[in-house]
Amino acid sequence: MEQLTQFITLDATGLTGLFLVGFVGGMVSGFIGSGGAFVLTPAMMTMGVPGIVAVASNMCHKFPKALVGAYKRAKYGQVDVKLGLIMGCSAEAGVLLGAQMQENIKKAFGDTGSNLYVSVVFVVTLAIVGGYVVRDAIRTYRSGNTNAEETAGPLALRIRAINIPGTMVYFKSIDAKVSFLVTIPMGFATGLLAATIAVGGFIGVPSMMYLLGVPSLMASATELVIAFVMGLGGTVKFALGGFVDIRLAMIILAGSLFGIQVGAIGTTYVKPYMIKVVMGMIMITVLFSRLFVIPVYMSQLELIAPIEAGTTALLKSVSFWIMVAALVSGAAVILKALWDGLREDREARAAA
Repeated sequence: MEQLTQFITLDATGLTGLFLVGFVGGMVSGFIGSGGAFVLTPAMMTMGVPGIVAVASNMCHKFPKALVGAYKRAKYGQVDVKLGLIMGCSAEAGVLLGAQMQENIKKAFGDTGSNLYVSVVFVVTLAIVGGYVVRDAIRTYRSGNTNAEETAGPLALRIRAINIPGTMVYFKSIDAKVSFLVTIPMGFATGLLAATIAVGGFIGVPSMMYLLGVPSLMASATELVIAFVMGLGGTVKFALGGFVDIRLAMIILAGSLFGIQVGAIGTTYVKPYMIKVVMGMIMITVLFSRLFVIPVYMSQLELIAPIEAGTTALLKSVSFWIMVAALVSGAAVILKALWDGLREDREARAAA
């Protein structure tokens, strides 16, 4: 078993920083159901944690946190357990393959290669998914139908119309039957991405929303069930390779367990399109945080010309402060949405 030797120093500042990162990641997780790792993984890397360790430790903290979030949101009737478990099974296969790919890159190119791989996948995925989610949220807002009940789009209706005998399963979240064969590639892709950057929700949540027509609230909640299944299997796989830093996982988990309660409660008081707004906004911000350090990793691997020490320090500093901006802005939007929702609820009850 490979023993990992590069850890970050956990002094008072590091402990506080990780706890706050976990709290914000938990809020995001409870609010949009992505697991929050698209905030946690880059934040840990910004603090000096090697990419593969950040991914592995995030998966370790994810499954108990996801279980708490799923239970919390199930009480509000937002979880489709059957869909989550079915997608979770195929996601586990993707996790095992993705984890092996991570380990191979680490052995071949070291921590720098792992950092570059994780960062590039983050940037590409965030650009595609974040851009689409932001465009969809803007379109919903401009239509003036922000209070309207979400309905399945044309693509989801066509997929639901596919009838493969012996494979049709009823899902309460869409009140319709869909072939479980459709969910297999969705789950596999979710697991593969989760093992690569610790974020499966980038594929899991949008695929349920746009391919099956699951309402955003239920898609984000159901993703927590998938995250629990993936996180459990992924933790075992990465731990056998010696890549799980249990200290990081437990500190982040402590913060996340507080934050996820706030995020989950917030979903009951906000308009559905706000979930897309928060998801897209944080995705795009984090994208730029990772984008600025890619040249540093490429230079260290001698894929491009060497970068001067001053320029390297500047790029890392810019990446760090963009990440801070992502954490602060994400927390602010969620808390404001929660506050506004609670105020409107009180006013409505007073009027009644």
